[in-house]
Amino acid sequence: MEFKEVSNNPIPEFKVDPIMVLLFSFLTCGLYLIYWNIKVAEVFNAVAGREVISQPIAIFAGCCMPVNIYFYYLAGKDALPEVYKRTGELQKDQSTLLIVLGFFFPMAAAMIVQGDINRLYK
Repeated sequence: MEFKEVSNNPIPEFKVDPIMVLLFSFLTCGLYLIYWNIKVAEVFNAVAGREVISQPIAIFAGCCMPVNIYFYYLAGKDALPEVYKRTGELQKDQSTLLIVLGFFFPMAAAMIVQGDINRLYK
């Protein structure tokens, strides 16, 4: 596993093209999202310097709708603002958008989150 050093806090390297997240999710009937959730939770926790999304939430979010919505709520409310601080981007609250997309089309919500995470590695 590769690590990128940013502000004395190692961030796991998880850079995936958002289109590939969509493609892998479709090809595996959503099973890829379980793996994706786990890896994204690792990145979010490293960026925040604390546990924002626990491993059980990440695992169950891939197969249980209420937990999935909670995962995207945490991502939009607690984790992505930390990513925006690291990348120097404008702070924005995407929790409502991610909750709605996570309910109707979780693969689209995953694509948005992955696009924001990829900015950490530029």
